Amino acid sequence: MTESNGSIEQQRAAMPDWEKRFRAPRVSLPDWAEDAPHRALFVSNATGTYELYAWDRGTGQQRQVTNRANGTTDGVLSPDGEWIWWFDDKDGDEFGIWRRQRFTAPKSTDAVDGDAGLDADAGDGVTEADAPAAPGLEPSYPGGLAIGRDGRTAVVGRSTDEDGSTIHVVRLGEEPVEIYRHRESAGVGDLSHDGSLIAVEHTEHGDAMHSALRVLRPDGSTVTELDDTKGGTVELGLEVLGFAPVDGDTRLLIGHQRRGRWEPLVWDVATGEETDLALDLPGDVAAEWYPDGSALLIAHSFEARSDLWRYDLASRELVQVPTPQGTVSGATARPDGTVEYLWSSAAEPSVVRSTTGEIVLDPPGLKSPGSVPVEDVWVEGPGGRVHALIQKPAGTTGPLPTVFDIHGGPTWHDSDSFAAGPAAWVDHGYAVVRINYRGSTGYGREWTDALKHRVGLIELEDIAAVREWAVTSGLADPARLILTGGSWGGYLTLLGLGTQPDAWTLGIAAVPVADYVTAYHDEMEALKAMDRTLLGGTPEEVPERFEASSPLTYVDAVKAPVYISAGVNDPRCPIRQIDNYVARLTARSAIHEVYRYDAGHGSLVVDERIKQVKLELDFATRHLPQ
Repeated sequence: MTESNGSIEQQRAAMPDWEKRFRAPRVSLPDWAEDAPHRALFVSNATGTYELYAWDRGTGQQRQVTNRANGTTDGVLSPDGEWIWWFDDKDGDEFGIWRRQRFTAPKSTDAVDGDAGLDADAGDGVTEADAPAAPGLEPSYPGGLAIGRDGRTAVVGRSTDEDGSTIHVVRLGEEPVEIYRHRESAGVGDLSHDGSLIAVEHTEHGDAMHSALRVLRPDGSTVTELDDTKGGTVELGLEVLGFAPVDGDTRLLIGHQRRGRWEPLVWDVATGEETDLALDLPGDVAAEWYPDGSALLIAHSFEARSDLWRYDLASRELVQVPTPQGTVSGATARPDGTVEYLWSSAAEPSVVRSTTGEIVLDPPGLKSPGSVPVEDVWVEGPGGRVHALIQKPAGTTGPLPTVFDIHGGPTWHDSDSFAAGPAAWVDHGYAVVRINYRGSTGYGREWTDALKHRVGLIELEDIAAVREWAVTSGLADPARLILTGGSWGGYLTLLGLGTQPDAWTLGIAAVPVADYVTAYHDEMEALKAMDRTLLGGTPEEVPERFEASSPLTYVDAVKAPVYISAGVNDPRCPIRQIDNYVARLTARSAIHEVYRYDAGHGSLVVDERIKQVKLELDFATRHLPQ
């Protein structure tokens, strides 16, 4: 072993396990090119920043595609495997343009046919090989992308405050052609295998939580529509899962909520025929096509865990694809019929597995330590049973200092999957409680849709019920309770500190909504639409609802010390509304600390994330009773 390698090994040996979990290289599920399945694209933090990587599975060669100070995760591989499209924003602000480079190692002079060259203000890590993929389209928030099999045609979705949602057909060497425009949220769903049909998800009816579908031709004319919202009191959503991967096949796989949960069906957009799969599985169900179009790979999520199934469209036979117990966060069927999937559990780090039994992509270097498994708890709440996931240091008994780690979304859920953040708290002697409050996915449509109008307050009712259980069961020390979360979880943290001031010992909020009215006016247009749906209008139309749901309304009631971290370029929870909240804390000399960093809605830089966790742990150590 060389001296340098010896030094690295010594540093690793001295590093605490919680830090190793963040530093250990991890990879996403590789996306592969439809017509060149040996070519793949994945995301990894191998360099200490999350970036895109190209992988030639035939030769084993891997190449880092992007290299930017604040990282890159949005990328798409063209079906022919020749081009990698990636989204170029500024320091995490999510506002930018698509660029592309060749899959093979590009030369500095490898300009794209018909491109005008680089923008004058090209960002960090951008070379001459990364020419704009859609010259003529101004910067925007991304609204979906579908690339044609020829690699020279794409459908690009955009969103801006000025234009609303627009969709454009982009052909290499030609000006982009706008085929769709509306003030409400919309985006590209998929492009058919032969490029003749474009599926669009839209919310022209004004409900950003429940999309309708429209199928267009490349000239913008409408082929057909499907809308389950019906304008009634109970609105149901639809989502695009993908066109059949066969030339001339007009079948579109979609998700629907007609039986109170997400399920797939096959819709022939030419004939209008709908094939209801009626799968006998509880929980939410999604699907994607097998490469020959004869079967579907079913992803089934139920009560914080997930598994996989194969559904044969001809025989209607449903066969389980063996996976370990835990969470499958992504899966894909390969041309040879095998399935590759990204799996983890709370105790075991993520890994890309194959049904062949092999590990598909195992990054070299430091390996992540495991953590402790979760325990399931069901608590009776005001809206029904609430599912909570509990982790605590091995061999300990309560009452323990306890962290209530609230997930973001709100339409998301915590699961039995590996997470370095909660594991860090456990390593430091804390119990961790994660709660799938009303608004979470995986428990049926009614549970997810329950938030409307009493936003934030409903979730906190469920959190309060689980808090009461944690204390009365002997798990949690009532004098050492931390409320924390990021994004929507950060919002619920600040709202909870103000509306339940005697319940919490301290609060730690990352990238939160703090002043709902100012956040609405400053945030990206798609989130404005979501807020109008949740609260029933704008701040001017329903001021009482925004006031009731805003942490700023209750800031003077906060008793607990507050720690807030925020990205100065965040378009989702913008910095100005956080500054307004902090100014109110400062005015009354409330105990608080604020950490601002140069990124968007969170950081893709490992060192930065570790720094933030250290600051949070230190804040808890200094302010929590011993």
